[in-house]
Amino acid sequence: MGNARNIAFWVVLFLLILALFNLFSGGQSTMSSRSVSYSDFIQRVENGNVSSATIDGERVMFRGADGNDYVTVVPSDTDVTSELINNGVSVRAEPQEQSGFTTVLMTFLPFLLLIGIWIYFMNRMQGGGRGGAMGFGKSKAKLLTEKHGRVTFDDVAGIDEAKEELEEIVEFLRNPQKFSRLGGKIPKGALLVGPPGTGKTLLARAIAGEAGVPFFTISGSDFVEMFVGVGASRVRDMFEQAKKNAPCIVFIDEIDAVGRSRGVGYGGGNDEREQTLNQLLVEMDGFEANEGIIIVAATNRPDVLDPALLRPGRFDRQVQVPNPDVKGREKILGVHARKVPLGPDVDLRIIARGCPGFSGADLANLVNEAALMAARIGRRFVTMDDFESAKDKVMMGAERRSMVMSEDEKKLTAYHEAGHAVVGLNVPQHDPIHKATIIPRGRALGLVLSLPERDQLSVTLTKYKSKIAMAMGGRVAEELIFGKENVTSGAASDIQQVSKIARAMVTQFGFAEELGYVDYANEQQSYLGAYGGGTGHSEEMQKRIDSKVKEIIDEGYETAKRILTEKNDDLHRLAQGLLEYETLTGNEITRVIAGEPLNRGDDDDSGLPKPSDKPSLTAIPKTRPRPKDEGGMEPDPAT
Repeated sequence: MGNARNIAFWVVLFLLILALFNLFSGGQSTMSSRSVSYSDFIQRVENGNVSSATIDGERVMFRGADGNDYVTVVPSDTDVTSELINNGVSVRAEPQEQSGFTTVLMTFLPFLLLIGIWIYFMNRMQGGGRGGAMGFGKSKAKLLTEKHGRVTFDDVAGIDEAKEELEEIVEFLRNPQKFSRLGGKIPKGALLVGPPGTGKTLLARAIAGEAGVPFFTISGSDFVEMFVGVGASRVRDMFEQAKKNAPCIVFIDEIDAVGRSRGVGYGGGNDEREQTLNQLLVEMDGFEANEGIIIVAATNRPDVLDPALLRPGRFDRQVQVPNPDVKGREKILGVHARKVPLGPDVDLRIIARGCPGFSGADLANLVNEAALMAARIGRRFVTMDDFESAKDKVMMGAERRSMVMSEDEKKLTAYHEAGHAVVGLNVPQHDPIHKATIIPRGRALGLVLSLPERDQLSVTLTKYKSKIAMAMGGRVAEELIFGKENVTSGAASDIQQVSKIARAMVTQFGFAEELGYVDYANEQQSYLGAYGGGTGHSEEMQKRIDSKVKEIIDEGYETAKRILTEKNDDLHRLAQGLLEYETLTGNEITRVIAGEPLNRGDDDDSGLPKPSDKPSLTAIPKTRPRPKDEGGMEPDPAT
């Protein structure tokens, strides 16, 4: 439709320019002829000074004996043709010129042309919105008609509870009598809430594919405009469109762009955005009822939305779309693996268990990376090894085998990562070690990755302390093996991570009994503090908080030092294993520490490090620029 409109505009513009050219060219030809009186014309004819003449209505254009062209206007009751023929003048007749209406049109043609060009550019400045140059306040909602790539509820997996609630809305649209006979009313709005990548927009597309009713889609940012009042006008126009197509569904993606709490922020808020929100509130539940219009919105920041937007009667339902559990991850992997040829050794359940905390988008990326790795090698199907390599790449970053490391750097990295692993194996509560490597990945020179055995809903105090101790294991290993004067900056990321965990334990989780069960990290207080409103507690309390945070970290450091001192042989054995094999899985780490062979094809027992094999320490540089190391700890959702 838009292309046809553009083509029509250019055709009309071309015709106008052509007509304007003809008008000017005709005028120029007329002006190039000299005008004479009718009596002068008759005298020239009688004297034989006219060689030829052209009659065009009331005008007579003739050529004189001097070779110049002249024009005159003859009276309507005069038979000039006979006069010319009787005097031997060659006469030629032209068709009658344009009518009066055409003449007037051609007169105003330049003005019409300028107006047309102005409308065109104003339309382009407004993004070609509906209504042309006067369409500032028109809604940008698009009617979704997916003939190809249609998404249904069969394509949505891993979020069964959210899907069931939305299936009920679709059923209400299909068969309203089923619910209305018992007094039930169709919900006016459903708010999809969840972290990024969990499938909120995919759910909305599934509703569009299943509902069988008109489905309008718009983004929250489409209401925002620099002109005052435009956002509210677009809201009104959107609901007018929806009323004409009721029953229908309107999907607003990222509603937090327009639905933020009113009166919040520096200077009291934004008037234009607040007026847009006010209009949205009125349209959803005001004096005029909008029957048959269901608003579905999505956001990952429900805490910033205005309370009036979340009350019953507007968004009646808040549908939680969380990260999937292990069963949900398995189903999502099955959906994304439909178009991927899988090898006989691929077990999606094992892959799902090894991806805790992954969102639907992460799992889609995992399947895609595995397919790309298999294609790069030239395989005809995707194997379990491809999935493992893809998982390592997604979690830890791509390998940087081209990076040149000296033997001293490799040795220090091996002991650093071995320190993480040995402490992780000996603390009271910690997730099992999944893999340890000294191959540079991402920003780190080495990495120890631990994965939980199951999805975790809460974390104990003991487990947090175990995490801190494991993170400090790398720094402690460097000190024990190479001396305090030769420690490096490799523990920078570990220190940053334990500081975040310890501060959350003190200020949010109530793990410091002497400070009481008070939230010292309240977001509102932090926000007020940014504008000079203080932190919500005294300077003395801040000192006590900092002191407790340091105490928790020091306790983890001492725990790591005690374990590595007692397990010194395990530390040497694992470090030598990492130097030899570069990458070890969790089972291989246990076997290396126990002194068992790994049986990697061409390996033999002679290459296995023994408890008495102590490394010959060479000079290690005192300072070494080292990228941040992940410390073998997965990001904790609670922190």
